[in-house]
Amino acid sequence: MSAPATLRKTPLNALHRRLGAKMVDFGGWDMPVEYSGLIAEHMAVRTGVGLFDVSHMGDIQLRGRGTLDAVQHVSMNDASRLQTGQAQYSALLYPQGTFVDDVIVHKFSDNDYLLVINAGTREKDYSWVRSQAGRFDCHVSDYSDYYTQLAIQGPRAEQTLQRLTNADLSQVKFYWFTWGTVCGLPNTLIARTGYTGEDGFEIYVPSSEATSERVWKEVMEAGREFGIVPCGLGARNTLRLESALSLYGHEISDSINVWEAGLDRFCKLEKGPFIGSEALQSVQAAGGPERRLVGLEVIERGIARDGYRVLDLAGNAIGNVTSGSPAPFLKKNIALAYVPRALAEPGMEVAVEIRGCPVKAKVVPIPFYRKPKKVAASAV
Repeated sequence: MSAPATLRKTPLNALHRRLGAKMVDFGGWDMPVEYSGLIAEHMAVRTGVGLFDVSHMGDIQLRGRGTLDAVQHVSMNDASRLQTGQAQYSALLYPQGTFVDDVIVHKFSDNDYLLVINAGTREKDYSWVRSQAGRFDCHVSDYSDYYTQLAIQGPRAEQTLQRLTNADLSQVKFYWFTWGTVCGLPNTLIARTGYTGEDGFEIYVPSSEATSERVWKEVMEAGREFGIVPCGLGARNTLRLESALSLYGHEISDSINVWEAGLDRFCKLEKGPFIGSEALQSVQAAGGPERRLVGLEVIERGIARDGYRVLDLAGNAIGNVTSGSPAPFLKKNIALAYVPRALAEPGMEVAVEIRGCPVKAKVVPIPFYRKPKKVAASAV
C-alpha cells in the first residue's frame, strides 16, 4: 500500500519498501520504523554495525563574512572555538531560553558553516535562522533536499566505511569531519557524528534515487562481514534513549529551557550575548530551574511510556515521562522524565502511573549507557 501523498519521502523510500520495512509517519515523513525487528537492529548497532537513512534531517548553510557572528547570535554553544573540520552540539533558542531546536554546527571554513537540524522542525528552523541572521553579512541557504544522509553506526562502523573511501577515517576524531571520495563520489562530507551513543559516521551523498540506492547497497555489502543490518527509527530511538540523548518534542521543546534539560555544558554564556542568554542568566540568578530532567529505572514490573505521569510516593503528580521504553542492550525498563529539583538526585524513589497504578522507579545517573572506551592495540 503506497504512502499518502501528503507524506514526504526520502530518495530511499522505494528501497525501504522493497526491503519490507514497516513504515510510519514521522514528522510528516514516510520513514522505516523497523526492518528485521527493533531489538535485533538495536543490538547490531551496540555490538557490530547498523545503517540508517536519516535523509529527513535538514541542512542549513551560512556563508559570508558575518557568518561566525550570525552563528554565535543564533546558537548557544561557542562556535568561535571550532577549528575547520570540527563540529559541535548546540541549540537554537527563543528569547526565553527555550528550544527552537537542537543542532550540530560544522565549521567548513571561517566564512562557511553548516547546521544540521531535525526533520520535523525543518521549515521552522530555516525561517528562524533566516530571520535572526538577517542583520549579519551572510547568506542563509536550505540544502536539505540536495543530500541523502546515511548514518553508519556501531563499533564496526569505521571498518565498514573505510572499505568505501580514500579518506583515512582513523584520523577523524569524534565530532570532526573530513571530505573524501565515498563509493566513487568525490568531495563527500564524512562526519564522525551520530545519534546512537556509539562510534559511527554520517555521510552526505547526492540525493538522486539511483545514487542513493547504489551507495546504500555498497555500504551494506561492505559491512556484511560484520553483520550489518538496515535500521529503522525504532532502534534509533531506543539507542538514543539508552544514551540519554534529547529528542525535540520530548526532552526539549519551546516550553523547556536549557537548564531544565541539563544541557548547560553546551551553553556558553561567557561568549557574550546570544538569543536566550539573558533569560537563562535570570533563571541562574533566581537559583536555577525548579525541575530537572532525570533518568528513571523502573524497579517494579511495568514499562514507562512517553507521556505517563510521574508521582511522588504519596501519589501526587509531579511530572511526566518524556521518553520511556525497555532498553534492549541494558535489559531494563528506563525513562527520561522531568521532576521537581528536590527529587532529582540519584537514588530518589518515585512512581510512574502505568494503567492507573503507581509502579516504583528510582532516579539514576544519565546516560544509562556509555560506549566502552577503545583499548590501544599495544595494551592488549
